[in-house]
Amino acid sequence: MIPLNVSFGIHALLPTGWLFMGLVIYGEGYLMRRYLTQSKVFDFDIHMTAFISNGISGIIGIIISTILNGGWWLVCWFPWVSSNEVNIHKPTHLQYLALYYVVALILSILIELLVNYLFLRKRFPFKRIWKATLIANACSYAVGTLLISLFILL
Repeated sequence: MIPLNVSFGIHALLPTGWLFMGLVIYGEGYLMRRYLTQSKVFDFDIHMTAFISNGISGIIGIIISTILNGGWWLVCWFPWVSSNEVNIHKPTHLQYLALYYVVALILSILIELLVNYLFLRKRFPFKRIWKATLIANACSYAVGTLLISLFILL
């Protein structure tokens, strides 16, 4: 399939990529708001914090990916890659991709936790911010992985 013959970095700049990232960021803001406030009412501060923390995490992800991949940005930051980059039928490729994905998740959580804490510490205790960040990222990575995998299979 032609769209799968390029890295996620190119997809990220297309409308589908912006929509995907927008849904992830909104979803994380929603989950954080529900956990932190138990409210069904939109909370601008929490959603803006999710937007900023994901933006910073994404920029750091691009920089790290570029360094690790010798100038190719976002090639492995998400498993939305072609067989030219990662052949999932080779066990070592799949192991490295899984390891990279776990590291990306951990770094995302740590980066977003720092930003979320800086913005929300006056309203919520650290432990609640930590749990909200963990829940939001675990859910967004799980849903994102499922959607990306479905896209690859279709």
